[in-house]
Parts: sequence; C-alpha cells; structure tokens
Amino acid sequence: MKMRLGESPSVSRRASLSPVAFLHKPSIQRRKLHLCYIDESGTPEIPGTTSHYILAALSIPIRRWKECSNDVESIKRIYALESSEIHVAWVLRNYLEQMSVNEFDKLSFDARRKEISILREAALSKLQKSNRKLYIRTKKYYGHTEAYVHLSRDQRRKLILDLANCVSKWKFARLFAECIDKSHFDPVLARKSPDEQALEQIVSRFENYLRNISSVHSELVYGLLIHDNNQAVSKRHTELMKKFHVSGTLWTTVNHIIETPLFVDSQLTSMVQTADLCAYALRRYLENKEEELFDIIFRRADRAGDVAVGVRHFTDDSCQCRICAEHRKPIE
Repeated sequence: MKMRLGESPSVSRRASLSPVAFLHKPSIQRRKLHLCYIDESGTPEIPGTTSHYILAALSIPIRRWKECSNDVESIKRIYALESSEIHVAWVLRNYLEQMSVNEFDKLSFDARRKEISILREAALSKLQKSNRKLYIRTKKYYGHTEAYVHLSRDQRRKLILDLANCVSKWKFARLFAECIDKSHFDPVLARKSPDEQALEQIVSRFENYLRNISSVHSELVYGLLIHDNNQAVSKRHTELMKKFHVSGTLWTTVNHIIETPLFVDSQLTSMVQTADLCAYALRRYLENKEEELFDIIFRRADRAGDVAVGVRHFTDDSCQCRICAEHRKPIE
C-alpha cells in the first residue's frame, strides 16, 4: 500500500496535544476535524455465514455533520421512519406477509401496519405451541423488520437508493473499506483476525488521508473514529487503537487520529447507518454481483488520481472486480 504525500507533525508537537483535551482547547477547536463513521457487513468468523467480511468507514468534515444528518433524516421522514434505524440488510428482505394482504399497496401506512401485525401475531401464536426454536427465530426476525412493514418492497428499495444517492452527492465525504474474502485469509499467517486486519487497514488509510490534506492545506487536520457499538469487538478494537497510537500500524504511524474509537448506538445515530449502507453495498457486489448500490456508493471511495486507494478487496491476485481493478492501478 503506497502512502501519499504529507509530512507528520513532530513528536514534540504531538506530545502537546492530549487526545482527552483535544475538543476543549479553543486553539484546537478551530482546526479541522473529520468524523469517520464505521460499520461492518458479513461475519468476521471463519468460515462464518458469509464469504466476505466488510469493514467500511465514511469520513466527513465536522462542519458538514449537521448538513449530512439532516439530509438522512429528511429522507427517513418521507418514509415515516423518523425514529427508526436503517439497517439495510433487514430493509431489503422479502416480507411474505405483505403478499397475503389484499391490495396492500392501496392501504395507508397505518392500515398496512395493522394488517401485518395481525398476521404476525397469529403466526407467532401458532409457532409458540408447535415449534419453540422456530418461534424464537421468527420473533427475532419480526423484531428486526417491524419498523419497515408499512413500506412495500418497491418503496423499501427506493428508500435505500435515495439514501445511497444522497451519500454519493457528498463530494466532501470519503469512503474507506477493507473487503476480506475469507477463503483467502489465513489468521495464523496474518497473526490477526479478519476484523483486526480490517480495522488496521481503515486506520492506516484514514491516517494517510488526513496527513495528505494536512499537507495540502498547510495545517493540522485530525480525525475521530465513531464505531457501531458491537460488544464483541469494542474492547478488542479499543486496545488495538491504543497500540496503534503508541507503535503505529503495519503501514504508518498514527499522528492525526485522536483518541480510541467512540462506540455509539447505531439506532440513535443516522451517520453510522450510512456506513452500514456502504458496507452492505460493497458486500452484495462482491458476493452477489449486485452493481446498482455499489456503483452509487463507490463514487465516494478515497482516490489518488484514478486509483481507489481507500477501498481494497483482500482476495486472490487474479480477481477482476472493479475494486481490485481500480485499487491496483499504479499511482502516477
């Protein structure tokens, strides 16, 4: 992985910038800060239930935060999802109950919800008496999809496309992602798990991006990682980030990313939901050759000229996917 131009701050200068005090010093508050929202798609376990594990991060300047959040919330409001989390994998599932409702498309949102609720309650009541394991799985599935049952499949698909197009128009945003084909990943050889490698790659590329724009603007630019709160990885990723601050990653020292990742509830943070959208689009492209969402989201990949330096597909060297084709171009 080639680093782009940009000088690191001196050790003495870095030492004077305590991460904890960073957001409280007026002199530092005026400097530029980029928020980098992180989420995953697929399972990091090998073999797990997916062939790929994706860790995606979407970075925006802090001064654009309110604008971006309002953009996302405005779209959610159109679909009566103001207080709901957008989890793309659940949004785009087939809801078979909708096919059982007569003239579903002609009903109001409230009427749709009522009809689906009746059908689901009846199904759960029946399963509770006959198949306890299936009852538990079905109840969990209903919980994940309950927020979206008032939307037809076409409306749910348009919701996701609207969000993707919105993100693609944020020309100030940058997408970073590590897409790991687990059939080519050896945790013994790598001496790390897929999710640990993915985080190291994200940190390295985000750090190089911040270093590059610091050089271009002749001022220090910092970044903060904001991660979906996954209890299985939060402690491990926090410890990894502490290590990176001390000794760097395999690829770079870390001078521009402050603190350890902030772990937040994605249900309450629309911007983390955009990272989920990016991760989903990348995985569905690599696993299922689904190009529509990918084509929209991939426009925001961090680039050096024509080279998509921000997104990598960890796989066999013979791979001809667009990520590999655009990541492997020589940087002139």
